[in-house]
Amino acid sequence: MTTKKNIVHVVGTGTIGEPLIGLFNQFKECWGVDEVTFHKRTPSANDRAKVNQLLDHGARLATDEEARDDFAALGHRVSYTTEEAIERATVVVDCTPAGNENKSKYYEKIKGPKAFLAQGSEFGFGRPYARGINDEVCGLDQRFLQVVSCNTHNISVLLKTLGWQNGKANLNAGRFVCMRRANDVSDSKDFIASPEAGKHDDPDFGTHHARDAYHLFQTLGEKLNLFSSAIKINTQYMHTLWFDLELGFDTTAEEVKSAFRKNTRIAVTHRRSVNQIFSFGRDHGYFGRIFSQTVIPLSTVSVPHPRKVVGFCYTPQDGNSLLSSVAATLRYLDASKLEERLDVLRPYIFREI
Repeated sequence: MTTKKNIVHVVGTGTIGEPLIGLFNQFKECWGVDEVTFHKRTPSANDRAKVNQLLDHGARLATDEEARDDFAALGHRVSYTTEEAIERATVVVDCTPAGNENKSKYYEKIKGPKAFLAQGSEFGFGRPYARGINDEVCGLDQRFLQVVSCNTHNISVLLKTLGWQNGKANLNAGRFVCMRRANDVSDSKDFIASPEAGKHDDPDFGTHHARDAYHLFQTLGEKLNLFSSAIKINTQYMHTLWFDLELGFDTTAEEVKSAFRKNTRIAVTHRRSVNQIFSFGRDHGYFGRIFSQTVIPLSTVSVPHPRKVVGFCYTPQDGNSLLSSVAATLRYLDASKLEERLDVLRPYIFREI
């Protein structure tokens, strides 16, 4: 009897898709991955070098049937059609802003894969998930998962670290201002000349960041009082998050800082300059990524009232989402080996920056 291969299929080659393909390529032997495939929708001479690098490192390309000849004209070998690659896969990780569209078009109709993952923008795709927040309720019976956004990871680890007692929430309210970078350093479009305030388009939560955190914790049976605002600022470095937490118990500044230091998913720092933290990730991270869920400058943390904690922290962009995507995928491949297989990434989950 032939054992079925473990195949990871990544849809999209953007800010999350490209490094995710690279991660599975590089660590496929120790992660028990037999083959890495990826889908690219649009053939482009600008992306030829990128696609060739992914192919040279062992990944195999899938495209829509009508685009096959155009990819071939660029010198790319197309191994599979879109449907073939999905059907063959063990886990499909959709890193495009069309996850829900692809779910109705392909994923719900194809029986082959064990699971489908989509990224933060695809609210409603499946059960919300963030590594270390709700692992216990995202078991193998969940075929569709939504890996929440990088800012939602940041909000959630703050809530789980400070607003949690004896295995459940003890939080009166959480308020957040997400100061989002204008675009990724790899992007050449959509930069802005000055700060641009975001709309409060959700009557209950303000922006999707608090809404998604609410639904993430709802999977644990908690209904939190959360609200978020967003503003885009003219930088390419990192997202900045201001938080204001009203706890259901008394605390002190030293207890708060101690909780941050003890959490293995949080990086603390004495640096308050974003460019210095970003530079640290570039020099010491994996593909420049910091896999910690947040970076907290301890000098910005204040406890003006025994039940009130305010401060700033920085979101490691897609690093936290990448780690959750990897962890979820490895769980479906072999849950018994998940923690052991993640050991190769632990050096990039920094405790201090």
